[in-house]
Amino acid sequence: MKNNHKNWTKEELKIYILLACAKADDEISPEEIEVIQLKSPHELFEKIYDEFKEDKKKKRLKKIESAIRFHRYGAIELIELRNDIFKVYMADNLICKKEKYLDNILNNIIY
Repeated sequence: MKNNHKNWTKEELKIYILLACAKADDEISPEEIEVIQLKSPHELFEKIYDEFKEDKKKKRLKKIESAIRFHRYGAIELIELRNDIFKVYMADNLICKKEKYLDNILNNIIY
């Protein structure tokens, strides 16, 4: 049975957001996966990654937006999330236009 994204924990949501950031340029690099895996428990990562792979881009953003509404983030949590997002973007040593575009969308959703 799939996890209802509205009931994701903050950790599950973070993994899903980081995977969306990694996929922003249409390809997830091994370096990006490594960055995300270092920040999450293995079995939790695998569960969320399996779900992520089944979703299309538009559905991913809707799931993120929907799940974010159920969590209250403090300033420090948001800074940590933004830092993790930046680390994923920089895993391949450059931020492309598609990643900047997604970053703007995520800013609008998260803040």
